[in-house]
Amino acid sequence: MPATPAWPPKSAPRLFVPAPLAAGGHCVIDGQQAHYLLRVMRVAPGDAVILCDDATGEWAARVAHAGKRDVTLDVVEHLRPREQVPDFWLCPALLKKDRFDWVLEKATELGVARIQPVVTRRCVADKLNPERARTILTEAAEQCARTALPELGEPVKLDALLRDWPTDRKLFFADENGGDPATQAFAAHTGPAALIIGPEGGFDDAERAAIRAHGSAQAITLGPRILRGETAALAATALWMGAAGDWAGIPCDTTP
Repeated sequence: MPATPAWPPKSAPRLFVPAPLAAGGHCVIDGQQAHYLLRVMRVAPGDAVILCDDATGEWAARVAHAGKRDVTLDVVEHLRPREQVPDFWLCPALLKKDRFDWVLEKATELGVARIQPVVTRRCVADKLNPERARTILTEAAEQCARTALPELGEPVKLDALLRDWPTDRKLFFADENGGDPATQAFAAHTGPAALIIGPEGGFDDAERAAIRAHGSAQAITLGPRILRGETAALAATALWMGAAGDWAGIPCDTTP
């Protein structure tokens, strides 16, 4: 006899929803998410959909009704709890829109807990569309099977970031003028951590001095080449995940 196909199938579409989920509950999907299910994935009654609520974790649901503009789902089974992600913040200076979109997307895939945009003197942008940014984060989390969305802070000026910085969180500073080798510095630290990355033109001398003088800061180097802001942000995040995060295969501090 042929094997019974696994349910829900790995190919089932994935969506984050705003309301908490529970077995036996129902969920109505509309708007762009309904368009995705109906027109792209072409779901029909009985098909499986994976749902996440950023609170209780991941659930298997079954399509009960597929209308013209909405989809009704029956929540069937709890598949796994909300993941614990390493307590790592990425603090990138704002970049041009397409480049910063890429940072948001890939930082989510890499597993950061929080993205805190920073405004510096040489930033070419000083604003961020929060709705657009959250859509990018959500779609990236759906694509890479995260069950926890990264937090997104409002853009903050560098002086305010440093003034209000939590004293228990290490602030690694990717300084193009040099510092400790990044991988060694990351591996040597335990506890909450963050990484600050400059804009296209880099930090100016006064900003660099202010960061280096901060009690929580540690300057690091990312090698002999000058990297673009988006490259530096993601390369350093990947290094941190490999040295001290959940790529390392060792226990680490996590966010709730």
